[in-house]
Amino acid sequence: MGTIVSSKEMLLDAQKNHYAVPAFNIHNLETFQVVVETAAEMRSPVIVAGTPSTITYAGADYIVAMAEVASKKYDIPIAIHLDHFEKIDVIKTYINTGFRSTMIDASLEPFAKNVAIVKEVVDYAYQFGATVEAELGKLSGQEDDLILHEKDALYTNPEEAAEFVMKTGIDSLAIAIGTAHGLYKGEPKLDFERLEQIRKKVEIPLVLHGASDVPDEMVKKAISLGICKVNVATDLKIPFANAVKEFFKKNPEESDPRKYMTPGKVAMKEIVRHKILVCGSNDRY
Repeated sequence: MGTIVSSKEMLLDAQKNHYAVPAFNIHNLETFQVVVETAAEMRSPVIVAGTPSTITYAGADYIVAMAEVASKKYDIPIAIHLDHFEKIDVIKTYINTGFRSTMIDASLEPFAKNVAIVKEVVDYAYQFGATVEAELGKLSGQEDDLILHEKDALYTNPEEAAEFVMKTGIDSLAIAIGTAHGLYKGEPKLDFERLEQIRKKVEIPLVLHGASDVPDEMVKKAISLGICKVNVATDLKIPFANAVKEFFKKNPEESDPRKYMTPGKVAMKEIVRHKILVCGSNDRY
C-alpha cells in the first residue's frame, strides 16, 4: 500500500461483500502495533481509531507517523480515524496533519443544526480526499467525557436517516439501534427491524458503535443486515489492563516497560483477532 488511506473504499467493499471493517480504538504505540500487526497477519483491512482525548494524549503527528510506517510495512489498507469528534476546527487541524477519516458527532444537536455542522466538515474533508462519518440518534453510556443516560438515548429514525444522508453528503452513518458505549448492565437488545428499515432507505455504509460487550451472534446478525463498520474500544482495554495487573502481581519489582507491556499486547491481540473473525474481514486482501 504505502500510504494512509481513507475508509471509503474499504467500507464500500465491505458493503458489497457483506462483511464489516473493524475500527479499533488505540491509545499508544503498543496498542497501535497490536491492531495493525494482527490485521496484517489476518489480511484484514483495518481502521485505527482515536477519540479526542486519545489524540491529545498520544499526539496526532505521532499517530500519523506510526500509520505511515505501518502502511509501508503491511500490504493491507490502513485508515486512521478521528472518533467522536465534536469540534470542527479540531477536525480540520487533524485532517491537515494527515488523518483521512473522521467522525463528526453532532448527534446531541437538533436535526437541522446536526446537518449544518456535518455539512461543513464534509465540504472541508472532500478537498483532502478524507471520508466523513456522522451519527443520527444517540447511544447511552460514556464516550470520553460525554455521558448519556439510557432513558435519554434516542434510536435512529429511518426516514430522518435518509434525509440526513442526502443533505450532508456523508460517506458513512453511525446509527443508534440499542448499543451503548462501555459495558452493558444486562443483555443488550438490538432493534434489528429498525436496522433493516434504515438499510432500505440509506445507500451508504452503516456503522455500529458501542459493539464492545455485544454477543458475537448479535454483531454478526447486524452485519448480515447491513452494518459495514464495527467499533471496538472497551473490549480491548480491559484484557490489556488485566494482563498488566497480573504481571505486576507476580513481578512487583519489575520496572521495564518492555516486560510489563508485552503481556498486555498478547492479551489484546487475542481480542483483535477474534473481532476480525466476527466481522468477517479476514482474508479480504
